[in-house]
Order: sequence, then structure tokens, then C-alpha cells
Amino acid sequence: MELFTVLFRTIFFYFFVLLAYRIMGKREIGQMQPFELVIAIMIADLASTPMADAGIPITNGIIPILALLVMHLVISVLNIKSIKARQILCGKPSILIYRGKIDEKNLKKERFTVNELEERLRGNNIVNIGDVEYAILETSGQITVIQKPNKRNTIPEDFGIEPEYEGIAYDLVVDGKVMYENLKVLNKDYNWLKKQVGKFGILPEQALIVTIDGK
Repeated sequence: MELFTVLFRTIFFYFFVLLAYRIMGKREIGQMQPFELVIAIMIADLASTPMADAGIPITNGIIPILALLVMHLVISVLNIKSIKARQILCGKPSILIYRGKIDEKNLKKERFTVNELEERLRGNNIVNIGDVEYAILETSGQITVIQKPNKRNTIPEDFGIEPEYEGIAYDLVVDGKVMYENLKVLNKDYNWLKKQVGKFGILPEQALIVTIDGK
């Protein structure tokens, strides 16, 4: 009986914590702000205790998690409304490389070694540190890199070329299921889709995927 109780608690807290994280938003772990990461860790810890111990009431896990969730929502609103609160909660970005020169003061302040900086730059496909004009340590811990003008990839604008507008691509069929909402956005209907897909000798429901681009 205790085994089934633990199993039930595990399934319950899985969906409960999943719901809590969905309410918190869609950030990846590496893109979380410090206050979000702390809450995420605490939620996981609070859920694990009543999940494994049948003698602890489920409410002992639910109530603290709901409290943390409310606190997260309050802090998120403060983060949006107040720049001062945002700086306190999230901090400010630090420039590690400024105009091609390493800022040793900021490097020490952020407890970064040159080797760690080079490793992060390689993660941004920058092999030579001398190619970097700016390297900014964001509040999420990610590093944004701006290369020197002569090292950046060329774009059509460099050659005076104005590319055609492409827009966004929409899925019209996924795994044989028609995406009626996307058809509605495009002011198209099923008959139009059937006609287009019919050119390939199949019905929409027989396609793995059908997409349409901005052209």
C-alpha cells in the first residue's frame, strides 16, 4: 500500500511542479535570472521530500511551492515595473572586452579567468580573442559577443543588396494533422490546402509536414 502511495505522490508532484514551472515561464535554465533559478531549485527540493516520504502530508509540499510561485509572480511584476528593482534582483551586464581590450577590473569583479573567457568565446564560435570588439556578460550568465567590423560575416547590406521580404514560415500540416489555426491566420481554408497538396498526388492528412513561407 505504501508503494502505491509513493507512486501516486510521485506522479502528483511531477505534474504539480511541471505546472508551476509552466506558470513561471519558458526560460531555459541557462537563461534564468538568479531569483528564478533560486525559486526553481527550492521548488524541486520542496517537492522531493513529501514525494518520497509517505508520512509527510502532501500539503507540506504544496503550500510552500504555491507560496514560492506567488513570490515569483510578485518579483516578476516588480522586475517589469521598476528598473531599480531589476538592477537589485538581476544585476547589470558587465563588459569584459571593451573596444578590443580586456577589462581586467570587470574580469576580476565577475571572478572570470582569461581561460574561462576564451572558453565562452569559443562557445560563440570565436577562436581568436583578438577578433572581439565587445564581450558582454549578461545577467543570465550568457556572454554576448560583437566582433570587430572586419571580422564579422558579410550581409546583403554590405553589397547594397535589398533582399526580398520572406516573413515567417507556417506549418499547415504536422504528422498528418491539419493546422486550422495557421490556415485561418493566412486567410486560407482546407479546400485551398487540399488543392496545393494535391499537386504532389496526396491528401493533406497523408503528409508528414506541409509548410508555407512568406513568398
